[in-house]
Amino acid sequence: MLGLLPVGLMASTFGPESGTSWIVASVIAVGSLALSAMWLRDSWPSRLQSLLSVVAVSLGVAVSSLILDNPVIGFLGTATYVVLTVFVVCFHAVRLLTLTWAVASVALGILFVRLAATDAVVAICALVIVVLLNVFVAISCRAVIKLLQPNAHHGDIEQLTGLLHRGAFYSSVATLLASRSRSDDKYLVVLAVNIDSFSLLLGLSGSGGGNRARVTVGQALRETVRHNAIVAHVADDDFLIADTFTTADASPLVERIRGSIAATPQRLTASIGVVVTPLPPLAAEPPDEVLDKLIGIAQQAIEQARMTGGNQVRYVLRPNLEDPDDAGFDNNGKTA
Repeated sequence: MLGLLPVGLMASTFGPESGTSWIVASVIAVGSLALSAMWLRDSWPSRLQSLLSVVAVSLGVAVSSLILDNPVIGFLGTATYVVLTVFVVCFHAVRLLTLTWAVASVALGILFVRLAATDAVVAICALVIVVLLNVFVAISCRAVIKLLQPNAHHGDIEQLTGLLHRGAFYSSVATLLASRSRSDDKYLVVLAVNIDSFSLLLGLSGSGGGNRARVTVGQALRETVRHNAIVAHVADDDFLIADTFTTADASPLVERIRGSIAATPQRLTASIGVVVTPLPPLAAEPPDEVLDKLIGIAQQAIEQARMTGGNQVRYVLRPNLEDPDDAGFDNNGKTA
């Protein structure tokens, strides 16, 4: 859309006036639409494609600003480097931002000289505004990224969904159990979520549709649970959630999860197994073994939910961890 602005300015007295400038503006607009189309495909662009796009857009913004006869409007055009700065900071290394800003500096320098010939004060103010805006946005984006994931490491993240993988899930739950200091949290809740009819979805929409389903379900889970809950994508259609509760009633969370999954664009449903167990007895047990047992019980609960048609929840309260095969579905479980 930013690439279309020079073409739109052709209708203005401040826009490009020569025939050559019109051709350049049209080429930039077409090129911008072509680059944007890469992000509308089923798969993300490769890293090289993204790098080349950043370089092309950097040059395009510079040329778009310089072909305008009015340098004040040209400075306004260079403000769009903010969009590129945000993208580079979020998805690429700092050295690419250095390249982007180097191209921007050349354009700003030329515009400054042109504008300073008629009004040096306005030229200085325009330059300061554009520079400060880009620097502030870059620093703010980096700070926000660090604040959102203060303890996350890239090796812990499953790349497709952005959630934790199985190993990181185990590690995070072990840390949760070891560092539990809130006396009002009395129960550990483990949820296993399985997307219903996932094989049918793959058959109908292919791997692209399956990936979209995983991503949307992962996003729905992340947006539904509390900020300190532990969420992982552990298999094609399987997700795990762990959190601590003050009561043994996890149904409000479960119903929110079911609603968020049903609200996804694909209108998906899921079978969910929920295990709720008191925290104090877990303190003396090896966390990995405890979690193995709880996940196994939750997966058994999912199988029972799927056997009754799917799109259901099976709760298991205070399971017998000494004998996971005797989890107590008949006495403590219920179907919702």
